[in-house]
Amino acid sequence: MKLTKYTHSCVRLSKASESSGTSGSSAERVLVIDPGNFSEVEEALDGAHALLVTHEHPDHVDIPRVAPVLAANAGLEAWAPDGVARSLREAAPEAAGRVHTVEPGAEFEAGSFPVRTFGSQHALIHASVPVVPNIGYLVDGTVFHPGDSFTVPHGVEVPTLLVPIHAPWSRVGEVLDFLIAVRPKRALPIHNALLNERGLGVVEKHVQRVSRQYGTEYTPLAPGGSTEL
Repeated sequence: MKLTKYTHSCVRLSKASESSGTSGSSAERVLVIDPGNFSEVEEALDGAHALLVTHEHPDHVDIPRVAPVLAANAGLEAWAPDGVARSLREAAPEAAGRVHTVEPGAEFEAGSFPVRTFGSQHALIHASVPVVPNIGYLVDGTVFHPGDSFTVPHGVEVPTLLVPIHAPWSRVGEVLDFLIAVRPKRALPIHNALLNERGLGVVEKHVQRVSRQYGTEYTPLAPGGSTEL
């Protein structure tokens, strides 16, 4: 399976379809997570079969840009917390039957990718800021996207963890504690659009140090970059 990172928290996962092995076709299945307003939404969703949204904030789902793609691509289905699902149905009524509400503790198949859900709330920003639902997704038993949370998926090993490097709701110590708690084999950065090159270098220096101490391979990945999982 290949992961392509887009700006901020958006990733695109692609793998060969089950039928391609017998037919010789090069067809692939594509799943996209969190195409927000800092991301290359249309490029990420091009030809996608499944869309997962962790929560309602616009840096994770740009509804005005996602809705037209969802309406135009009859093969694209979406899964999201209730509020996001309702907003997508309203913005793209043609696709209402392809938009599904998800809850924590669920298991389902999205575009031939098995998915498990974890967590329930966005990390606290401040007591004055309302907390919204947030779902973390474990896809294909391989990669975990926590959205805007430090939810540790219970009862499973995580081969690849997408780590929110920087956010208004976190500090570096919490990022490192999250990495230690999950202890994945490999970690890749997300949620880093608000950092300039110098700031990213400072944070990643700490992440790389702690990753080495706990047996995790941390791989810096710039927007547009891809890696095999």
